[in-house]
Amino acid sequence: MLARIQLNDDEVSRLTGQLDAIVDNIAKVSEVAGPEVAATSHPIPLSNVYRPDVVGETLTHEQVLQNAPDQADGRFRVTAILGEEQ
Repeated sequence: MLARIQLNDDEVSRLTGQLDAIVDNIAKVSEVAGPEVAATSHPIPLSNVYRPDVVGETLTHEQVLQNAPDQADGRFRVTAILGEEQ
């Protein structure tokens, strides 16, 4: 029942013409797109550029917490935002 859209006669006539145009365009593409034409979602080939994943120097636990305004049990301590302590 959700897929049934109430349309008046004018809307049906207008949309029928638009649907015919869509079907015609799909037919034109199908004529050109043979098995030798590769399917694509983008006209220009895309590729991600990644740098090599190299492990570098990292901070120690103590260095990370040394400038923290408040800490507890080796973690940053922040104010509760939900109105209750967890």
